Amino acid sequence: MRRTALRENSLSIVFGLLLLLALVAQAFVGLHGYNEAARTEGLAPLDLWRYVTSSSFAVDVAENWQSEYLQFTLYILLTVWLVQRGSSESKPPEEVGLGSEETERIGRFAGPRSPAPARAGGFWAGAYSVSLTVVMATIFVLSWAAQAVAGRVAHNEERLRDLLDPLPLSA
Repeated sequence: MRRTALRENSLSIVFGLLLLLALVAQAFVGLHGYNEAARTEGLAPLDLWRYVTSSSFAVDVAENWQSEYLQFTLYILLTVWLVQRGSSESKPPEEVGLGSEETERIGRFAGPRSPAPARAGGFWAGAYSVSLTVVMATIFVLSWAAQAVAGRVAHNEERLRDLLDPLPLSA
């Protein structure tokens, strides 16, 4: 049973581990860069835990996610309407745009193992068909907001070190 669960979820497990490894690597590289900059300014270096809980680390992570999820969102949206002859990810030029219920296998054309929204057709199939784009766009907007807040906090930390007043998020 356990072996089956690992096999059936291996893609999620591997990508989860890759995400964790990327964050760990970003933490160590970012810590090194942060501490080098701190030393040149005569500031005390941070330890790893203090760095990964800092606004500087949050800004870097959010900036990476922001760019990646923007790319995902645009890729998903644009591959519906744009084509590239010879690309395995592209539809043939004559099939550009949304497919019919029959070609998309939704509504009365859905199979018994199709997801419930695809079998339901109508509004639910339409909502299901854009759900990946909505999720990716939502993550993009949230990462943009996180970067804005964390970036302002990091900027205000620098201002406070220089004995300047902090700025509000809206400024």
